[in-house]
Order: sequence, then structure tokens, then C-alpha cells
Amino acid sequence: MEHDNYTGVSELGADNINSNAMILCCECGVAIQPNPANMCVTCLRNHVDITENIPKQAVLHFCRNCERYLQPPNEWIQASLESRELLAICLKKLKGLKEVKLVDAGFIWTEQHSKRIKVKLTVHGEISGGTVLQQVFIVEFTVQNQMCTDCHRTEAKDFWRCLVQVRQRAENKKTFYYLEQLILKYKAHENTLGIKPEHGGLDFYYVSENHARRMVDFLQTMVPVKVTTSKRLISHDIHSNNYNYKYNWSVEIAPISKDSAVCLTKKLRQQLGNISPVCLVNRVSSSIHLIDPLTAQIAEVNSQVYFRAPFEAICNPKQLVEYIVMDIDVIHDKDRKTYPGQGMVSFKHALCDIWVVRSSELGINDNPVHTRSHLGHVLKVGDSVMGYNTAEANINNPEFDKLTPNLIPDVVLVRKHYDRQTRLSQRLWKLKHLADEATDERSKYDYHEFLDDIEENPDIRGQINVYRDSKKTLPIEVLQSATDVPQITLAEMLEDMTLECADDEMGEEQQETEQEEAQPQL
Repeated sequence: MEHDNYTGVSELGADNINSNAMILCCECGVAIQPNPANMCVTCLRNHVDITENIPKQAVLHFCRNCERYLQPPNEWIQASLESRELLAICLKKLKGLKEVKLVDAGFIWTEQHSKRIKVKLTVHGEISGGTVLQQVFIVEFTVQNQMCTDCHRTEAKDFWRCLVQVRQRAENKKTFYYLEQLILKYKAHENTLGIKPEHGGLDFYYVSENHARRMVDFLQTMVPVKVTTSKRLISHDIHSNNYNYKYNWSVEIAPISKDSAVCLTKKLRQQLGNISPVCLVNRVSSSIHLIDPLTAQIAEVNSQVYFRAPFEAICNPKQLVEYIVMDIDVIHDKDRKTYPGQGMVSFKHALCDIWVVRSSELGINDNPVHTRSHLGHVLKVGDSVMGYNTAEANINNPEFDKLTPNLIPDVVLVRKHYDRQTRLSQRLWKLKHLADEATDERSKYDYHEFLDDIEENPDIRGQINVYRDSKKTLPIEVLQSATDVPQITLAEMLEDMTLECADDEMGEEQQETEQEEAQPQL
């Protein structure tokens, strides 16, 4: 290996020597410029080596599981090949660099699978007499595989120190499905050692307490949750007074989701601007957004207010009944009645008087049911709409039992209904999941309702990642037919989208023309 190359000799303390005068080298007799050593570069090379205390070979420890390098003494750092971080790790492995001045350092390319890394160094060193030499040499590093402490704990059975348990104990679990997509989009699960599906939620395992706390903070920011913490002593060193604990965070999501019907207490109704007692959950984000179907009044309940006086759903989407709109009369904004102390009203919804009949009783029952709804902006005569039949429902709720009949509507309309088979045939997108083992729960009603919400609400699509499903193709007859079923456009889908098929022929022709143009120039 050619590791010794002297590129220059400088003079210190010889200012009064004439630069034009020449002297003979004391070793070989070659005429040279005067210098304090009185030796030529070749003789200096044979007698002095300023890099003799710097090792020319060293070892780098690399963990194949997490792809990190060991930085002495015990820190593991993520570094790519030929990066500044890797160069810093290599230089710290060389002990003799403190005796010389490092001028330049860089990598020499080697095949990445050879487990060899070569670094070219340029150093300055001062020898006796004040002469400064510059020398270029190469250090070869051998990459050896060594499992880091984190991966070693992962391979062991008792590896985790922190556990975050996320649960939603409710019949309507759309909030949990929404939270799962938020975790995937913002990559909040990157530092987890493992994710295990459990009944009602997921378990996240961590090695570091900071990573677990960061996950809990993320959950508290995204949805209304209640967090309880506990710890268990594993071991105790009486000599160093060190304690080893296992920590557990229990994160309970509010047991209500979008499209659930709730009954509010009198005190809470007054705090929310005298809203009606029976409301619908319009959206669940960091707080719970309610809407009054009789007045289109909206209110927001944050996490602290909810868990201080929690309320449960009196009706869930599994209890929805399909109705047919027989007649509708939209109430314009100027005709809306207001009263003192009323809260904010939603202008995205249109209040209307509506007459509906059960789809199962269409043609049998000629007496439609009258109610008031906030869906006047999407409904028209002949449409199907899903609603709760509160007049005949068996509701076991103490706050609901206190209400007078004039405060309880016979029917609470929730959402416009579209044919399920048509929606499934036109659904060309998919979602990713944290744990594939939990997909059995998602085949039920709530998960399909959550997918419908994504298609109908652009605000939800802006918060999650929707991926193109390459396994599905839209039939030609469906493409040609005009339909009002909500759909997700191709521009809103990510990653799995493949557009190569349509451009293959044009791509081949373009490559041929480029080759023909390039031939005369060669």
C-alpha cells in the first residue's frame, strides 16, 4: 500500500538564507534549497515518518438490524456510506491524529459489499529543526457486524421497557380507525419495537421512555383521550442506587365517534349555548364537534370538558334505518329563528323541514313522518337517507329519560344513503394498517362506514394518506355512466399509483429517437 507521500517541505527560522543559494543534501549529495534539516525530500522520507503513530488499519462496528455504526464509547449513530457522519466516526477511531494537523480527509470508493472503507488523509507535521512536512496516506477500515444494545434487547424475550395501550371501548370505533391513519401519516410509530393488536385497540412497545411519552403526547394532540400511567419495579441495585422500572401508559379514546347520537346534560347544554339535548357527532378531532339536527347549531367539546362529565352515545350507526324523502322544504338563512344566548350556527348545512317514509314501508304506509334536519343542502325528493328512529328505539340513558316528549324528535336524520354495491365497485383506493392481524375487525360495519366518510368528507382525506389500489380497475360501463356517488380523484391518491402502462409505447419511441440523434455525435 502506498501510504507515504511527501508533498512539500517548508522552512522555518531560515529567513536570512539567500533563496538563490543551493546546498548539497547531507545524505545523497543532491543540490537542494537550504532547509533546517539540510536533507532532500527523498532522504526525509526515508528517515522521518510523521504518521508512524497513526494506525493504517482500523475496525468499524456495524449493526445489521438497525443499520447504525458504533461511535465510541457506546453511542450508535445512523450514517450512510461516504457521508460526513461516517467520516467523523472514522476519524474518531484514529488516536494519533492529535499529534499532527489534519488538512484534508475524504473517502476512496470501494465496493459497498466488500466490508472495506478507505479514507485518504492529508496531514501536516513538524520535525526537528522547524521543518513542516505534508504527508498523504490511506487508512483502511474493516466493517464488522455487531448487534447494538437496542437490537439485542429486541432479540431477547424481555426487551421492552415501556408499553402504550390504546383502546376505544365503544360499538362505533370510527375514531380509532381515524387515529390509526393519523399515526401512519405522521409516522408516529417509527420508534416502536413492536405493535400488537388487542381486543379494542393496539399495544405499542418501546425501549426508551422518551419515545413512549412522545407517542402519548401525539395521541393527546390528535383525539380526545384520557391517560393513566403506572410503573413496576423490575430490579434495584443497592450499591449504585439505580432502579429499573417498566412503564405502562393506558390511553382511552372517548367512546363516541362520527354519526353517533348523544344526549347532553342540562348543565353542559347551557355551557354550549343552550343547544338541544339530542345532538349528532359531526366530527371527532382533538375535540368533539356536535351539531343540532333541529337548528344546525354547532358546538365543540374539548377533551378536558368531556372527561370531566362524560356522556355516551344513545344511538350508533348500526341502528340506522333507511328512509325515503317524500317532500322537503329548505329553510333559508333569513328565515331561521334565533333566540338569546344561542351558540354558533353552521352555514355549511341547510336547515329544512322534511317528510320521510321508511323504505321498508314504501307503498304501504301513506303517512310520512315529519322532522327537521340539517341535511337540506344534499337531500332532494326521492333520495335515500339514513336516520335514527328515536320514537321507537329502546334507549337506556338516564339523561334521555328526563327529557320531555317535545324535546325528542321522532326521527333524527344522519346522512344521505348511497348504494353500497355501487360504492364498492367504484372504490379504487385502499388504506394501510399498523397491524395486519387486526383486519378481521375492519370487515364489519363500522370500517365500511369509515371508508364512506373518507369519500364524502374532503377534510378527512386531507388528514390521512389514501393509496391507489392497483389490483382494482373501474369497469367501462361505470366510467361512462354519470353518478352522484362521492368518489376520490386520482390526484388525491399516493404512492401505489402506476402510470407506466399508458406511456410505454411513447417511451419506447422517444428512446429510439434519442439513440438515432446521439449516433452521429459519437
